[in-house]
Amino acid sequence: MRKRLVSGSIVLLLSLTAFARNPNERPLPQAPRLFLRKGWSIQSSAQVKEKGDTISENKYEPKNWYPTTVPSTVVGSLVEDKVYPDPLVDKNLRLIPGCSYPIGTNFSNLPMPEDSPFRVSWWYRTQFRLPANYRGQNVWLHFDGINFRANIWLNGQQIATSDQIAGTFRIHELNIKNAAPAGELNTLAIEVYPPQPGELAWTWVDWNPMPPDKNMGIFRDVYLTSSGPVTLRYPQVVSHLDQPSLANAHLTVNTETHNATDVEVAGTLSVRLLGIRLTQKVTLAPQETKSVSFTPADFPQLNISQPRLWWPLHMGQQNLFELITEFETGGNVSDRVDTHFGIREITSELDSQNHRVFKVNGRNVLIRGGGWASDIFLRFTPERLKNEFRYVKDMNLNTIRLEGQLQPDYFFDLADREGILIMAGWCCCSHWEHWQHRSDYQEGPTWNKEDFDIAAKSQTDQIRRLRNHPSLLVWLNGSDNPPPPDVEQMYIEILKKYQWPNPFLSSATAKQTEVTGATGVKMAGPYEWVPASYWLRDTTAGGAHGFATEISPGPAVPPIASLRRIVSPGHLWPIDDYWNYHAGGGQFKNLKVFTEAMNARYGAATDAPNYAMKSQLMAYEGQRAMFEAYGGNRYRATGVIQWMLNNAWPSMIWHLYDYYLMPGGGYFGTKKACELVHVQYSYADKSVLAVNTTQKPLRDLKLTAQVYDINLAVKFSRVLQLDLAADSNSTPFVIPQIQDLSQTYFLRLLLEDNNGQPVSSNFYWLSTKDDVLDWQKSTWYYTPTSSYADMTQLQKLQPVKLAVSSRAARKDGDEIAHVRVSNPGRNIAFFIHLQIKQGRSEQDVLPVIWQDNYFSLLPGESREVTATYRVRDLSKMGASLAVDGWNILPGIAPVVANRKP
Repeated sequence: MRKRLVSGSIVLLLSLTAFARNPNERPLPQAPRLFLRKGWSIQSSAQVKEKGDTISENKYEPKNWYPTTVPSTVVGSLVEDKVYPDPLVDKNLRLIPGCSYPIGTNFSNLPMPEDSPFRVSWWYRTQFRLPANYRGQNVWLHFDGINFRANIWLNGQQIATSDQIAGTFRIHELNIKNAAPAGELNTLAIEVYPPQPGELAWTWVDWNPMPPDKNMGIFRDVYLTSSGPVTLRYPQVVSHLDQPSLANAHLTVNTETHNATDVEVAGTLSVRLLGIRLTQKVTLAPQETKSVSFTPADFPQLNISQPRLWWPLHMGQQNLFELITEFETGGNVSDRVDTHFGIREITSELDSQNHRVFKVNGRNVLIRGGGWASDIFLRFTPERLKNEFRYVKDMNLNTIRLEGQLQPDYFFDLADREGILIMAGWCCCSHWEHWQHRSDYQEGPTWNKEDFDIAAKSQTDQIRRLRNHPSLLVWLNGSDNPPPPDVEQMYIEILKKYQWPNPFLSSATAKQTEVTGATGVKMAGPYEWVPASYWLRDTTAGGAHGFATEISPGPAVPPIASLRRIVSPGHLWPIDDYWNYHAGGGQFKNLKVFTEAMNARYGAATDAPNYAMKSQLMAYEGQRAMFEAYGGNRYRATGVIQWMLNNAWPSMIWHLYDYYLMPGGGYFGTKKACELVHVQYSYADKSVLAVNTTQKPLRDLKLTAQVYDINLAVKFSRVLQLDLAADSNSTPFVIPQIQDLSQTYFLRLLLEDNNGQPVSSNFYWLSTKDDVLDWQKSTWYYTPTSSYADMTQLQKLQPVKLAVSSRAARKDGDEIAHVRVSNPGRNIAFFIHLQIKQGRSEQDVLPVIWQDNYFSLLPGESREVTATYRVRDLSKMGASLAVDGWNILPGIAPVVANRKP
């Protein structure tokens, strides 16, 4: 390892936290938190001879330590310090010591190799000064996440042991009033221990490799606060609504009070919300923690008429309101907490088929979302998260599932503002599911007494933290398996004790339990490639019926621009182990099933760019079909979570946009399928379906359907008028059997309003030869295809040169390019791909929001689409528009922009 010297003097980062009140992010007043983010250094305990009492002294000099910031993991810090080659490229991750575990295995369940430098504890060290106004106050040192154990030393004294600081998802708060003098230099040293296979730690399953330190480190914020004798924590507003009128809301305000002294304390707790101020006398015994409630029965002011409600995306506004809680004793404010809340009520029920149906404010909601992956080194930046939420909204998705990947507070604050529902809960395939007396689930040690204790405290900490966010949809006590009765009951008691206001399920599977019965959800695959017809033809597994908590049409190979960043030129073609290393684990170690289908259906790829383009076509087709099937079958189909939304590192599988924030074919197939008003085709019975997921009826719509053969001869055409009721579908007709149709053909659908304006358009490439699924050989992860559709005629499409023009203007830091694309030729321009580049370079401007992409144009057709991107992401040469596609002659031209701010 390359070493960098770090000297001892460190400064404190002071930050004033603020909660958003509404989607415009207007800040609220908030007591300051002193974040300890900068000025840290780390080193292995194998290299440091001194102990914590010495390391935490001001005079200690950390020679040959590595500089870092917090939050961070050990390996993440070393990567940022460029100790190792870029681990995201090729197989460079394997070059990091301790990364010799078998490729594709779940390292969470394996011991670290004997020669790993991360088998031992690592030290984190920093220094800080407390402001003068902390003098005489209780001083609280907060740790929002340490993986996995830690000894904590301050100014030569040990203030917490590794028995106390244990558990990845624990939240720790230490009173350092007597250990950290205000106004003086204080030294903090934390000895962090890596997780062991039999511990309830952060888990990567088959999504990507795990770093060799197993994400050991201080991976969430460390900060300081002050208070008087009583602290306030975890304020919450619970809403109950009059149904179905929604005319009145009945609010209950809960907050947790804690007496930090050894004497009884009496005082006044006040809450302010919606222009109301309420007070309550509270007496706390020495060291007592008490939950205090303001109920509408005792405080009629909490019965609110005509409330402004919080709704998920597309269902209404995300109204958020300020809640201020204060505790006053002896004439002084002891503590104050400001937060936000939404007035909403989420419920769920089982329908006649035992399918789980979620309701927000009494209204059915079709859950359409994706599974979240944190960065492989748990790096977190608000700006990237905002970009990813913009992508979620752009695809018209409304939900993100966190399977054990519980995120920082900012994530949930943003979800509240943006109206994105969150499914949260514990992870699978690790010690989280190695319950006592249930080791038949998986190999590995069963839970011991400490595991039960850490699980209970982790559930407690996370439920208290999350319970007030209006974006939280449901909590899952298990993932691939439900807990045994004793563990499930323990989890439920915690949920009830801490006033969890939302539904909760035993697991993300259909497995019933004796405690809570049927879940109403399923985890029945597929995760591997299946043809588009699967989603409507399957009736027992992952097809469009019920609620699929994780499901996928398979790999998502990135566009060629990203592929060139993932694998070096020597491994770009043909596909080799370097590609496969960026696939998954277990059954997903390679792209064999996906490539076999591609070769049969579209013809074998000739090089990496050709493979990448065909991959976008495959992903577009697969994602569109899956989401269309669930939308078309709602509410017999009640929810679908694409596995996954994003990736922890550059990956060939399971994403809707890649690690570099490049939206590919799957992104635009999803965006098309999830349009609020949509026209679609059924691969199962060849019907045409008009879909209205809005709460408004639509009248006098015109639907046009046209079938073209491979030479663009019109073989079928139909035009009709239709109305769509609110939240309804209509199946106006079926595409008939057509004689003398080419083996590959096209279907064009167009839905227009009564002014002739397009409402939805869709374009399908189809085959007279159907994909044949081998149902008898179905597995938990896919159903094989015994015979494939044949669309290889697409390879013979004649090249097309498009006419392209663009103009752009800037507003609020964005540049919006209006791109007009025309097909002046006599051949179809198939699967047109547009990119915004930095100048005339090959570097893409990312992130970017395209109104549409990967679309096709018939001869004489034109389209105008917009691309929105940040001005700061451009080079000095501005933007250029690059055009390519299936049979498109590539080109690049500058974007003509108005450069005025």
